[in-house]
Amino acid sequence: MMRQVRRIDLRTRGLVASQFTGEYHSVFKGQGIEFVEVREYVPGDDVRTIDWNVSARTGQTFVKKYVEERELTVLLAVDLSASQRWGTRGRFKSEMVPEVAATLAMSAVRNNDRVGLLVFTDRVESFVPPQKGRRHALRILRDLLVFQPAERGTDLAAALEHARRVLRSRSIVFLVSDFQMEDEARARFERALGFIAVRHDVIPVVLADPADAEVPEVGVLRMMDPETGRAEYVDTDAAFERFAKAAKRERVELARVFRRLGMEEIELRTDRPVSTAVISFFRRRERRLRR
Repeated sequence: MMRQVRRIDLRTRGLVASQFTGEYHSVFKGQGIEFVEVREYVPGDDVRTIDWNVSARTGQTFVKKYVEERELTVLLAVDLSASQRWGTRGRFKSEMVPEVAATLAMSAVRNNDRVGLLVFTDRVESFVPPQKGRRHALRILRDLLVFQPAERGTDLAAALEHARRVLRSRSIVFLVSDFQMEDEARARFERALGFIAVRHDVIPVVLADPADAEVPEVGVLRMMDPETGRAEYVDTDAAFERFAKAAKRERVELARVFRRLGMEEIELRTDRPVSTAVISFFRRRERRLRR
């Protein structure tokens, strides 16, 4: 297990140092600005920063200097239900989780932010309160690598409600899941997502596999729902088009929910590098913030 931790740490450390730290800092702002000192005015300074009291006392023009207050809190809310143990392109969805968690946690640590972990299935199974420091980030990575869920189902709404209760200040919540759920659960999830988004910056991290949207036409297959254990025989030749349309409709509906709440997701696919998807998200978000 420690070998896995070191391997992921080494793989992400260079990427974080060379790419992610600057991108992370530019798209996630602190809680405000903090006054540091005054200095003499130079042409081009914003006149709104002039300290009139000091300028009047000294007879020279001084401006106030501020720095951004970082002190952010990042929560990794990770779905480890049974549907994550699925993949058709060389790895399971769950195998992408430690890598993206390490990337985001190490980026936060390099910016002196706090990082916490919430693991859930159809209930909250583990919560690690946010703290600073590389050692704490490695503890989160280790926890994810060894964690064995007690349950198989998914309850995104319960996880979001728990996160809303424990996060005392405005935070960044990376919600990591494949977002596959029944209609009733989806309605509860949308309500809970709307509530937490009022105060916190929620970023959905969608775990996906090409087979989520397609069924191979190979005749009759015995298919099982990993979360409920229900199994049935499916004629894939007849179900191919119907399944593809239903999968597309669900993706479009999920994207509509995210857009309505002003969220932009990160899509991680089992057939593509995690780092490419994360850096692409950072750059899209930075361009949007500049508009």
